[in-house]
Amino acid sequence: MPYVDNSGVSIHYHVEGDGPPLVMQHGLTNSLQTWYAYGFVEELKKEYRVILVDARGHGLSDKPHDPNEYDLKLRVRDILAVMDDLDVDKAHYMGYSMGGRIGFGLVMHALDRFHSLILGGMGADTVNSDTPPQDRINTLRQGMAHYVSEAEAKEGPIEAGRRERLLANDPEALIAATTAPKGTDGVPKLLPGLNLPCLLYCGDADGFYPGSKAAAEAIPNSVFVTLPGLNHGEASRAGELVLPHVTRFLEQAAANVAAGV
Repeated sequence: MPYVDNSGVSIHYHVEGDGPPLVMQHGLTNSLQTWYAYGFVEELKKEYRVILVDARGHGLSDKPHDPNEYDLKLRVRDILAVMDDLDVDKAHYMGYSMGGRIGFGLVMHALDRFHSLILGGMGADTVNSDTPPQDRINTLRQGMAHYVSEAEAKEGPIEAGRRERLLANDPEALIAATTAPKGTDGVPKLLPGLNLPCLLYCGDADGFYPGSKAAAEAIPNSVFVTLPGLNHGEASRAGELVLPHVTRFLEQAAANVAAGV
């Protein structure tokens, strides 16, 4: 299993398929296995070299307990460290939720390394209105079994694979990641100047929806996809709804790269 070191933090990643490189970053409490579970890898590896990253604090990557270790610049450098380890100079990027926030971090700190951005379930500088950070922290302090129990009380039974992925988390690492500042304060003013293809998508029952839509409206020529009736978690698992938009968008973005546009 490949790992790369970023200033003492080990970052785990997988690579699937061949073609133009596409980096994929999951959301908080998830891991790169999420992209497998909901059909994204199976579909996207047909045309792309899919680079799946376990974010610091998640999956098989190191799990620091210091909020300072989750500074947005460090999370951006994790992505770049994986790309450098693979000798990938420039890639397409797809991130959901926390992965979307990291994507907005790329806008601030590493835009020249990316051909296009796909940002799901996240606004440019948006606070989660559905689950306030302190509420999440209070739940995590009681352990992952309690976290899962609370989630099931809200949304019903959780399928076995997802339950296992949630229970495998380190709650102290998730608390540190949640406590860290967003780091996206300067992003909104940059959006009107973006000149690369961007796709944003969000469920309209998601507290992030207004911020996601506003970000799309600020980015010239961006594509915005509304997923009717879906909340934050449901949209993250809706591969069958999201993938047609993603594949169509990437096909055009990759064609533009090939044509030197």
